[in-house]
Amino acid sequence: MLTWRDAEDIAMALSERFPDTDPLTVRFTDLHRWVTELPEFSDDPKASNEGILEKIQMAWVEEVRGR
Repeated sequence: MLTWRDAEDIAMALSERFPDTDPLTVRFTDLHRWVTELPEFSDDPKASNEGILEKIQMAWVEEVRGR
C-alpha cells in the first residue's frame, strides 16, 4: 500500500502508468488525482500538500531520467 510518504514508489507507479508523460508538464491538481487513483494508494486524499506533490513530481522526473 502506498501513502503520501512513498514518493519514490509513487513515482515508479506513475512512470509505469503514464510512460509517455513528462512529469514537469503535469499540473499538481492532475498529479493529486492520478496518485489517489493508483490502485495501491491507501492514504487520505486530503493529507497532501504542495510540498508532498512536488517531492513526488521530482521523484518521477528522476525515475524518467533513469530509464
